[in-house]
Amino acid sequence: MTALIDLLRSARVYDLEQPRFAGMPIHPAHKPGYFYALHRRHKDQWQPEKQGPRTGAAGTMMLMEHTGTHIDALCHQACGLKLFGDIPTDSVETPAGFTQLGIETVPPLLARGVLLDVAGWKGQQPLPPRYSISAAELQDCAAAQNVEVKAGDVLLVRTGYATLWHDEAIYLNAAGIAKSGTLWAAERGVVAVGADNMAWDVPDERDPETGATLFAHVYLLPKKGIYIIENVTLEELARDRCFSFAFVGIPLKFKGATGSPLRPLALVEK
Repeated sequence: MTALIDLLRSARVYDLEQPRFAGMPIHPAHKPGYFYALHRRHKDQWQPEKQGPRTGAAGTMMLMEHTGTHIDALCHQACGLKLFGDIPTDSVETPAGFTQLGIETVPPLLARGVLLDVAGWKGQQPLPPRYSISAAELQDCAAAQNVEVKAGDVLLVRTGYATLWHDEAIYLNAAGIAKSGTLWAAERGVVAVGADNMAWDVPDERDPETGATLFAHVYLLPKKGIYIIENVTLEELARDRCFSFAFVGIPLKFKGATGSPLRPLALVEK
């Protein structure tokens, strides 16, 4: 225990969450997205004759599950109205959420993380809008970085669009991972994938075989049970060429919900 605590204290921590604010990029399917207001102010509570010098402030918040940096639960997407495990959607959907595969069932993600900095490897930061990253490119990027994606890993791919988090119009047209790249990641047995874009997938790219848009969402979640993390920021990891690290990501336990805000961290030895 002492050794573990000492190791954690000495680790360098990279925060992979984007800041949340009104006006941040939101996928059209998840509007209105995010709202925060300061409901109680310190001056409202100022009653020194009753409670001395102490005052408190508190706010109210509204957000869709799939806004900001977040993780998708397995109930978020279905294929042919079937969830992961061949569960019919109408057998588990209720007005209060899902009775199976809700975000509360997602375990804390404590795993080896791997960054494939495709934007840095290709020397294009960011990659062109709606650029489709293939399996061959992921493989070649991994070889160039001298890393191997293994079973149980959390795979993060950098497109370079995290720096455009302030510009919704540009960010929503970010590069993403092609069908072949998604299949490549799944074949390696990763537990989760993530990218510095809105959906991992290329926006509006349609798979000619299945007719599905957002192929990873119809394959990774309902077919393979692999979680998708969206809107991470990978700039500092890429700057420091940290291509493998300890990954920590802990969803909130919203019972029956289809996703959760996430504060993903990467830990490396100093």
